[in-house]
Amino acid sequence: SQNSRRRRHTVVSRNSNMPSFKVSLLDYGAGNVRSVRNAIMACGYEIEDITDPSQIAHAKAIVFPGVGSFGSAMKVLKRRGYDAPLKEYLANGDKPFLGICLGMQTLFESSDENESGAAIPGLGVIPGKVIKFDETKMVVPHIGWNGRIRHQESPALKYVSKEQDAYFVHSFYAPITEENKDWVLTRTTYSGQQFISSVQKGKIVATQFHPEKSGTTGLNLLKGFLEAVENDNLDSAMKVDVDMSAETQLAKRIVVALDVRTNDHGDLVVTKGDQYDVRENEKEGVQSGRGGVRNLGKPVSLAGRYYEEGGDEIAFLNITSFRQGVVDDMPMLQVLEEASKSIFVPLTVGGGIREYKDPETEQTWSALEVAARYFRAGADKVSLGSDAVYAAEKFIANNRERTMETSIEEISLVYGVQAVVVSIDPKRVYVADKESVDKKHVLVELDEANAGPNGERFCWYQCTVKGGREARDICAVTLARASQDLGAGEIMLNCIDMDGQGFGFDLPLMRAVSGAVTIPVIASSGAGKADHFVEVFSKTDVQAALAAGMFHRKEVEIQACKKAMRDSGIPARR
Repeated sequence: SQNSRRRRHTVVSRNSNMPSFKVSLLDYGAGNVRSVRNAIMACGYEIEDITDPSQIAHAKAIVFPGVGSFGSAMKVLKRRGYDAPLKEYLANGDKPFLGICLGMQTLFESSDENESGAAIPGLGVIPGKVIKFDETKMVVPHIGWNGRIRHQESPALKYVSKEQDAYFVHSFYAPITEENKDWVLTRTTYSGQQFISSVQKGKIVATQFHPEKSGTTGLNLLKGFLEAVENDNLDSAMKVDVDMSAETQLAKRIVVALDVRTNDHGDLVVTKGDQYDVRENEKEGVQSGRGGVRNLGKPVSLAGRYYEEGGDEIAFLNITSFRQGVVDDMPMLQVLEEASKSIFVPLTVGGGIREYKDPETEQTWSALEVAARYFRAGADKVSLGSDAVYAAEKFIANNRERTMETSIEEISLVYGVQAVVVSIDPKRVYVADKESVDKKHVLVELDEANAGPNGERFCWYQCTVKGGREARDICAVTLARASQDLGAGEIMLNCIDMDGQGFGFDLPLMRAVSGAVTIPVIASSGAGKADHFVEVFSKTDVQAALAAGMFHRKEVEIQACKKAMRDSGIPARR
């Protein structure tokens, strides 16, 4: 009901007294810190940016939102002179500190997350080494909504329900050891592997999950932490009895996509394709010629609606693809900036993230610089389409040797693999004779329900570029594997044949790709009812499923999909 939705997104309000301190934000320049900034302000606190190492010693409370890879983060901290003052600030555990994600991991002695492969030293506050999840046993990165089992009761968790999930996105984790067990605030389980999901000792608190992306759960943790700083009782956490056999469960995600483009009047609108054609056709009463661009609403207000209704992630897909160039693409940047003020779940942006040359100034923007603009505007992940296809083709032609020059490699090196999504747009090529197909393409067997127009029982999935307008000689499975090898952290798997049809996801495609890679796969294209989510989660190994039109047109509600999932034993975030 609408009332229950309103309750779910109600943040516990703090008292109306003005805060006695400003929050010192340590933003070292990587990733989406805008959402952390917005979340702190949503809790009623002002922010003072740390721009000089000398500010650290005098801070009343530091929030350190680490984003990217451990190696690059420690390099930046050292280069800017932050590491030594931070160690001193944290030495006695008597000064308020909140580390987020990488901001927690850097507290440990070392991490294996370094481009050279060698362990790199951390700040050394907590005993132990950060290590990588075992890709032979689980999908990596660990992306999505998971629970937490408490080892301590803390003022920081005062307003956080034990039943509420939080949002995680990481490939490396801190194991619980004899030496660091006293630090453990909560632990979480992923595919049987226990890890530290938050820590506290004295006034030092840190989380592996992202409070600023965990909806009400995360906002209430921030409120609890900041209120405890205000009341000077942050260090009053107490140990509780713990059942070490208890486990948490990763929820399957529902992602809502908003295809954003300018219409014929120059307005930025959310539209929806019918096999990638966004213009109205005879189904909508167009008698002749080309119809107008389907207008299903304003991007920010629609995204806000999906946040309130329980969408687990929101993807803005810019299908105008920077035809005016990224420096002129201010409307899309503004969409992200505005959305991140009030939407506290992960935001992905895709479309045109590639190298760009300004025709007037001759200035060149690398794909990394384009991505950086979007991360700073509020994106958590960027989705690469055509550029990923070209990168994979070069990678394969180069005997699968990495050059560190492709957009996937450049972005994942700086921001971490979890920040890079590769969006694959394939279409079926039906095959009558298996022997006639080039051996480099992976053939997929089709059941009778999915057979071709002439009864073909095999096909390969040909990748396309330029919004589906140009086919390439590479199949979806090969592209997915190459993308993973190059450093992508997630696959958004579309299907041109199914797009906008409402008959369900392409299950043979989803099985083929999710079975070929060890990174998460988001199923896309074809959802028309709640049971399609149950079907794709129960019959394939995808970790998330995406829909657009059926939500835009209010044919199906997000909560109806989640109820159907839970009724079938599929975990869904409440």
